[in-house]
Amino acid sequence: MTDVDTLVPGMNATHRVLDERLSLAASARPDPGHPRDQYPAIDSFLASASRHHAAVLDVVVNAARHRLPDGEERAREFVHRSKEFEIALANVKAKLYGSTYAIRRSWESIWADVRSEFDATWALERKLVGELAAHLHEDDPDWGERLYHAELQAPTRPHPYVPHQGVRGKVARSVALRIDRFWDATEGRMIPEPVRDHDWHDDGKVTQYLLADPHIDEEE
Repeated sequence: MTDVDTLVPGMNATHRVLDERLSLAASARPDPGHPRDQYPAIDSFLASASRHHAAVLDVVVNAARHRLPDGEERAREFVHRSKEFEIALANVKAKLYGSTYAIRRSWESIWADVRSEFDATWALERKLVGELAAHLHEDDPDWGERLYHAELQAPTRPHPYVPHQGVRGKVARSVALRIDRFWDATEGRMIPEPVRDHDWHDDGKVTQYLLADPHIDEEE
């Protein structure tokens, strides 16, 4: 399997899982009586989307900047779009935890923003990956594996107002990761593993596992 074969299927598998997690999270409606019942579905999406997005900035966008003929312009376009996506994700977190800014907004409007930005960001991501694959060098690393490992070391929450690229971006993500890990441990937050293309199966129970939302019968 070539590096292109690793990267493209991996990205597609991740998008399929994130899309399902988004649909599941958007259907959750926390109520005042049992607010934490819906946290796992929403937090699983927020964590996995935040991690993947940060890893794409670190690996794919950085590589595209140096490899594509118009790489600088394409990178700026993606960073601008990514900040809008992260703002939408941050609004979900704010609504979930009762922020005075977000509490007046309906869940429907918040999730509509997330879906719109998710689709727009994915469209740019897919194009960058395709063009990066077309400009592959023989001595390139395995971009798919590099992206996977970058997700393992990426922040688990959206950080739209920190630097996104260059040395300042790497430092900001490193600091954000340490802060996120502290709060994840404090809150007992479940963080799903990043997805690899061979992890994906169109199978109910496996999908439930990937979504961190198992409904396996007790007798099993």
